[in-house]
Amino acid sequence: MRSSPASESAPAVPWWAWRARLRAWWQSRLPLTDTLLLTQRNVYILPTRAGWMLAATLLVLLIAAINYQLNLGYLLTFLLAGSAAAGMVVGHHTLRGLHLQLLPPQPLFAGALAVLDVKLTSTRRTPRHAIGVALLEGAHWSWADVPAQGQATVQVSFQPARRGLHRVPALTVETRFPLGNFRVWTVWRPAAQVLVYPAPEPQAPPLPPGEPRAGSGVAAGARASGEFDGVRAYQRGDPARLIVWKKFARAEAPVSRDTLHLQRQTLWLDYARAGALDPEARLARLTAWVLAADAQQLDYGLRLPGREIAPAGGAAQRLRCLQALASA
Repeated sequence: MRSSPASESAPAVPWWAWRARLRAWWQSRLPLTDTLLLTQRNVYILPTRAGWMLAATLLVLLIAAINYQLNLGYLLTFLLAGSAAAGMVVGHHTLRGLHLQLLPPQPLFAGALAVLDVKLTSTRRTPRHAIGVALLEGAHWSWADVPAQGQATVQVSFQPARRGLHRVPALTVETRFPLGNFRVWTVWRPAAQVLVYPAPEPQAPPLPPGEPRAGSGVAAGARASGEFDGVRAYQRGDPARLIVWKKFARAEAPVSRDTLHLQRQTLWLDYARAGALDPEARLARLTAWVLAADAQQLDYGLRLPGREIAPAGGAAQRLRCLQALASA
């Protein structure tokens, strides 16, 4: 006789799954902030493995002293217990009152490590020792000593999975100073986000030919020189910024950009003309073209599905285009 589905008992959830759920719920209740002042409300303390071993040793010493009525045993037990208690107070005081600040993270290209600068500021008159900062789910620690009424900066890093806007993962700050018997720590959820650009294509083709401007009288598609159109033979007196140094470095004849020719054309970096590639590969090619056009000090525009950035040049244009590619 087959049992009904309702009569079958649900599989038991393992204890570590409940622990993960409880931890995620607790972290979600922490505020998102790029600055954090450590107080008694957000600093936690528990014995380390060495601390538990010390507690077991003290218990054995105390039982032995009681059993054999050893005054020196009592002295040693209470001396060690007092040292452990003093270490607990000193360790907690090492973090309490410390001010944490996450500096704004810099944009990066996909595949690179996002480096986070964390500033530790102390206002008390004594130094703070052996303070570590790491990702909550990471294993690499950065350690620093904070001078009296001074600052220290530590760096932690993580690798975003893909392009786009990523929230900075939760961080943990801890110390085991002075004896290592107690772990004093806090959990910090920064509000900052990291912008990740698409990784440029390693061997991208040359820039596409420019499109003639309205009224220029230049036939479309008439120029496809392998570099952006508008170069001519070098003439004595040409400014250095107009020389195409890339061609000159390849032992070719020196050439200069034809500014009149450039004025008759507009360089468009078009998603539809990036080749028969998958979407991510097209974005990688467009990223390489943006960097190449910026390196050549050209004016260029960007066309993406549903968005168009007017032609311009300079660092502001490069930033606009890279941000658009990251969020495409």
